[in-house]
Amino acid sequence: MQKSFSLFLLAFLPFCACTDTPNYPEKIQSYFFDKPARIWEECFPLGNGRIGLMPDGDTEKEKIVLNEISLWSGGKQDTDNPQAASYLPRIRQLLFDGRNDEAQNLMYNTFVCKGEGSAFGNGANAPYGSYQVLGNLYINYGESGGEENYRRELSLNTAVSTVKYKKGTVNYLREAFTSFASDLGVVYLTADVDKKIDFVLSMNRPERYQVSMDGNDLVMSGQLNNGTDGNGMHYQSRVRVLLPKGGELSAIDSTITVKNASEAILLIGMATDYWGDDVDSKTVELLNQTTKKSYVEMKREHVELYRKLYARVDLNLGSSEREALPIDQRLATFAKEGNDPALAALYFQFGRYLLISSTRVNGLPPNLQGLWANSIQTPWNGDYHLNINLQMNLWPAEVTNLSELHLPMVDWTLKQVTSGERTAKAYYNARGWVTHILGNVWGFTAPGEHPSWGATNTSAAWLCQHLYQHYQYTKDRSYLKRIYPAMKGASIFFMDMLVEDPRNKYLVTAPTTSPENAYRMPSGQEVNVSAGSTMDNQIIRELFTNTIEAASVLEVDTAFAQELALKRVRLMPTSIGKDGRIMEWLEPFEEVEPTHRHVSHLYGLYPGDEISVEQTPDLAEAARKTLEVRGDKSTGWSMAWKINFWARLYDGDHAYRLLSDLLLPCIPEGETKAKSGGTFPNLFCSHPPFQIDGNFGGSAGIAEMLIQSRNERIRFLPALPSVWPDGSFKGLKVRGGGEVSAKWRGGCLTEASLKATIPGNFVIEIPKESSNLSLFINKKPTSLPVVGGTITLDMQAGDLLLLKF
Repeated sequence: MQKSFSLFLLAFLPFCACTDTPNYPEKIQSYFFDKPARIWEECFPLGNGRIGLMPDGDTEKEKIVLNEISLWSGGKQDTDNPQAASYLPRIRQLLFDGRNDEAQNLMYNTFVCKGEGSAFGNGANAPYGSYQVLGNLYINYGESGGEENYRRELSLNTAVSTVKYKKGTVNYLREAFTSFASDLGVVYLTADVDKKIDFVLSMNRPERYQVSMDGNDLVMSGQLNNGTDGNGMHYQSRVRVLLPKGGELSAIDSTITVKNASEAILLIGMATDYWGDDVDSKTVELLNQTTKKSYVEMKREHVELYRKLYARVDLNLGSSEREALPIDQRLATFAKEGNDPALAALYFQFGRYLLISSTRVNGLPPNLQGLWANSIQTPWNGDYHLNINLQMNLWPAEVTNLSELHLPMVDWTLKQVTSGERTAKAYYNARGWVTHILGNVWGFTAPGEHPSWGATNTSAAWLCQHLYQHYQYTKDRSYLKRIYPAMKGASIFFMDMLVEDPRNKYLVTAPTTSPENAYRMPSGQEVNVSAGSTMDNQIIRELFTNTIEAASVLEVDTAFAQELALKRVRLMPTSIGKDGRIMEWLEPFEEVEPTHRHVSHLYGLYPGDEISVEQTPDLAEAARKTLEVRGDKSTGWSMAWKINFWARLYDGDHAYRLLSDLLLPCIPEGETKAKSGGTFPNLFCSHPPFQIDGNFGGSAGIAEMLIQSRNERIRFLPALPSVWPDGSFKGLKVRGGGEVSAKWRGGCLTEASLKATIPGNFVIEIPKESSNLSLFINKKPTSLPVVGGTITLDMQAGDLLLLKF
């Protein structure tokens, strides 16, 4: 039975009787450079969810980095230590005896994965593998120098990059995109004088490749290392050149040469055999189905499909003269002077752009770098880190109206269950399924190779939050039925794995960690492994609660749900230490690094719903103190997480302070390497190095400042910073099946709307300051009684509720 949903409109800012509400058109979002890229992190990322291009825009020899999201070295392997479970009782006893250092030492030899694991982030030639660059496409234009009026721009509204410049009397134009329609990379070259397009094409990659000609197609193929016999994944890239207005084309010595053309279209097909495709047949098929189309048709079809996702949401925080600056100069100016609201709106939409570009339905979720990599050994293997990083990648999916892009992560999670069941049995002698910190495309679910970080065992439960969150936003009962077994299996694992701590009688996870922080024992020894952590309890409570709710909706497993409820009450509640902060572990340990980048014990504040200003004010205040001690400056993704924390505490100015820190240039002036967390010139987020989760977390944080829906309440502008006095948004989503928009002026909400996507009963709480409220349903004025400060009404799917203040 579907549960009804309640809507509350609460006054976290003064609701004024403002007039002259701004009526913004769709904001054109783009950014540009006035020179070619010096480094990879100055290139524009183009992607269609499967393939990626990163052109550097050089005028002499342009380099375009090619990516395909499934291109991984390594392969399937057995990583479970069959003897691990036999050591579990001893490890637990040592923890309960307060000999945590000895427990951790025992785990080093007994409770890690079999084999090399991730090879400590250097898995390119290990069985674990690494996400890898597919290759590099070079376009050699010949003579250099003499360029004028150079401009290299990325349009977020169309997902097309352009390069324009003048050389002599000729104006040159290049456009590039990764087609959402034809699944090809497309590069278009033209000039305003006929027969001025000359170039030579070539391809390579750092290793394991051969280049050949197949007719007039330039083909690069190879096979990656699987870490055992060397026979890993096959891949191919195939480039075909079209000359719609004539010209000379020759294919010699593994290159394509074009002379005297007026226009040229480069079609770039990429494939791997990860999905079972024959790579040669796949690239030929992709090219053949597009070859007869005009460039205008190719571009139109691409833009139409892309905008079906991108155009759902608009955010307008006003315009700025700084939009006329190249993005690297704009970021530097913001670092010195601040006050650029339009930059925040650009960054928000850039996060949505990256999500649309780096994952697609029936594909893979975005990895640590989305789908963009420029090396064989991608940092941290470019894998799926599961103690926040993959999860953060999907934080914007639901709220920014890209719900279907959550599904690749859902599908990937469901594929981990079978391996996770083997791991649960091998290490914990438990039913159900578990996974730890490491994830790849080969089903790796064992603990990592070092217990200090590899012992985290709540990753599957955290993934299940995302499974259930998609249901909370869509109320799709058939979807819930599909993912419920995975939620139940994760819950069963903790039913078996939780053990009573004889010191306090609570059920605890043992062994575990608080990622990736360490604490000091009374002896001064620094240790990571513990019996129970606050984050574990918050995640498991949430998992049990969501599983109980799902069982109720599906009308199944009543007895099982009751058993979960009994286990849930035996978990230690989130507690406040003597210093007024949230305790990170179940004992009052001293953290080794008080400003650690992970703030795991505030999971219940965000992304969880356990801590809130209204329902748990003491915990909310303790969370505030925790954040103050943790500090603001950190790695990029950590600062993005803190934006969301402060937004949940309704402190918009502090959230904005974190956003400002996140936008700081990470490369010192005159240098080429990142020195800190922040933002690269092309708006990629710096850990450092580049790690895309900060982009996604930042985008989600901006949305959290503007709209929140938790505990069946919707709040407009809950954390609006004072530097955004005027603005509007449209198309954001809320839990319960609704799409919301709003306008504000002078910090006052002037208009808010909710469009129901499913039927529901809505309860609107009217603030006392809203004496001038006008209410419309489907554009018709309505008058409903205000009872106890609320208005109650039923809405059908498609109904539009409009409130004007």
